Parts: sequence; structure tokens; C-alpha cells
Amino acid sequence: MTFEEARAQFPVFERLAYLNAGTNGPLARATVEAMIEQERADLEQGRGGGAYFERALALRDDVRAKLAGLVGVPPENMALATSTTNGCNIVLAATGLPLLVDGAQSAGAIPVDASRFDFYAFSCQKWLCGPDGSGGLAVADPDALGIAAPSYLSQESYEPDGEFTARAGAQRFDPGWTPPPVLAGLAAALDAAPERRYERAAETAASCRELLAERFEIVTAPAQGTLVTFVADGDTAELAKRLFEEGVVVRDVPGLGWIRVSCGWWTSDDDVARLVAALGP
Repeated sequence: MTFEEARAQFPVFERLAYLNAGTNGPLARATVEAMIEQERADLEQGRGGGAYFERALALRDDVRAKLAGLVGVPPENMALATSTTNGCNIVLAATGLPLLVDGAQSAGAIPVDASRFDFYAFSCQKWLCGPDGSGGLAVADPDALGIAAPSYLSQESYEPDGEFTARAGAQRFDPGWTPPPVLAGLAAALDAAPERRYERAAETAASCRELLAERFEIVTAPAQGTLVTFVADGDTAELAKRLFEEGVVVRDVPGLGWIRVSCGWWTSDDDVARLVAALGP
């Protein structure tokens, strides 16, 4: 798949220079179509019965394995969270002094080896371009972490007095039922990423940084990720609003006078040029 073919999966690029995956990544056609297909099946066939739950559980297993492979851990060490914050809270509500990594701006943006950490929490709606309400939590030693907020999916079996036997592995920390359309969309999004996505994102971020540095003070250090933040004059909220009206999506950082640009593998030279031109002389 060429860069142009991979980029064509995202209709938003036909209208906008979308440079805000640090908040929410763009959605590909296949992601939304997978969600719609699952929603249609739920509409026509109902959300019950053996086939429905078999499909839902199979989707959970599929997504768990794909997320685990993405960050370099076995599937049994991956919990399905709803966000980075949710993943962090699972750990903070039940731990001593672990090494917990907030991976919100790394999973899908740069190569990650989460096996080096006690816990690695990440969201999937950012650089992985997945649906809202999707995320993951890699847990190095599931048996060593207490279950502070058990869900139905945490339990292998339970007693009337509240005692329960935890499921094996990190799935005991799954915070609850993930809607199958979200799982279907996330599976499609994870399958859509092209080869060299990390290299291309790094190259684009470096190019963007170099161009902006000709006129602005850059806050982020070179080669530290795919976010490029610079100091802008005046009201940055108003600037971000004006840029959006001109077809360029970025984020202002409130209170600091900064504008944050997110450069994904999908970002083209034209997107960066459009940003620079919209910033004016």
C-alpha cells in the first residue's frame, strides 16, 4: 500500500489538514464501516443469544491480542481499558510504588516496548485512530495487583457474600463490557496502519519542527515524539479557532501561549505547508 492509498482511507483529509491526533485521531472508512456493520447486526438480530456473545467475546480476544502485540506484551498481560485515565486509575487505586507509564502520546505514534514497565496505560482514539471509549492497560504481573473495582468480567466465579475468584491474567482488570461496535471498529483501525508508520511520522514531525522553527520558538525538543509545540503571539485559543476556520486542525495549550501540532504517519507535506501558510507572515 502506498502512502497515498493509505492516506485515502481517511475522508477528513479531503477537507482538512488534520493535525490533532494528540487529542483524537482521524477515523478511517474501514473503522466506521466495521462499527456500522456491527450496529446493524445488533439492530436486526438483537444483542442477545449465544451467537451474539460468542462474537463479542471473540472480538475482545482479537482486540486484546492486537493491542498486546502493538506494545510488545503477551495477550494475558493486556487489559481492555476505556482510556489512558481509566488504565491509570485501575493501577493507582490498587498499588504501592510501581512504575506506571502514561502512554497516551506514544502508543501508535512511536515504537513501544511495554514489557519494560510494571504498567503501561494508553488510549486508542488518538494515534491508533480507534473509536472513543477504547484503550488498554499492559500489566507485567497481574497477580501482584489488587482488583480495586472488580467488574463482571473480572470474575471467574463468585459467592453470594461477595467473595470471588479472579480471572487469569490481566483481563481481570477489564473495567466492564466494551460495546461490540467499538471492538469491531478498533480491530479494523489496528489492521489499517501501514508499514513504516513510525518512521514516516518521525520524519514528518522533524520537517514540521524545522519549518516552524524559522518563525517561532519551539517548545518540544528534537526527535522526542510526534507532537510539535510552539510559542504563538496573542490569544492562542482564538488562533486555534481561526486556523480551524481555514481548514487546519491544531490544539492550543491553555494558559501557556502554546499551539500543539500532531504529526501522524498520515500527515502530508501539503498539510504542513497549509499550517505554515495559515499562520501568516
